[in-house]
Amino acid sequence: MTARTAKIERNTLETQISVELNLDGTGQGEVATGIPFLDHMLDQIVRHGQFDIQLKAVGDLEVDAHHTVEDSGITLGQAFKQAMGDKKGVRRYGHAYVPLDEALSRVVVDFSGRPGLHYNVDYPRARIGDFDVDLVIEFLQGFVNHAHVTLHVDNLKGTNSHHIAETIFKALGRTLRYACEIDERMTDQLPSTKGTL
Repeated sequence: MTARTAKIERNTLETQISVELNLDGTGQGEVATGIPFLDHMLDQIVRHGQFDIQLKAVGDLEVDAHHTVEDSGITLGQAFKQAMGDKKGVRRYGHAYVPLDEALSRVVVDFSGRPGLHYNVDYPRARIGDFDVDLVIEFLQGFVNHAHVTLHVDNLKGTNSHHIAETIFKALGRTLRYACEIDERMTDQLPSTKGTL
C-alpha cells in the first residue's frame, strides 16, 4: 500500500505552521503550538486517532490565540486532504460517542469533498484556564474547510467545560481514524455512487 502521508507548511504574516501526518501511524506525535490547552486537545487526536502527527506552530500570541488556533486547524485539514489522496478503498464515514465523567459528545464525519460544519455545543463558562472556548469552533471550521469534510459535533451532556472540549477532541480522533481506515471489502473502489469525492 502506498504511504498515506502528508507534509504541509503554511506561512502567513500571523503564523508559521508545519504539519507532518501519517494516517497509518501508531499514535506518536509531537504538538507544540504555544497554547498548552490546544496542545492537550490535539494530543487527543493523535492518541485516539492513532495518527502520527508532528505539528509546530509559531503565531502572534501577543495579539491573542485566535490566528494560531484557526491556522492550526487549516493546516491540519490540508494535511488530511493530501494524505487521503483519491480516497479509494477508505471507509469515508466515521462516528464516535465519547464520555468523560459527566460529559458526553458525539462526532460524525463524511469525507465527502464538501466542507460543512454543524456544531451544537454550549459551554458552562467562556474560558478553560486562559483558553477561550469560542476557539474550538474556529479550529474545527478551519479543519473542515481545508480537509473538505462534513463534520457534525454535538455535546449531549456536560457541566464541566474542560470535559466537554476533551470529549469532542477524543471523539474527533476516533471518528477520523475510522473514516480514514481502508475497508478491505472496498479494495480499490471509491465509496461513492457518483464516482467522485
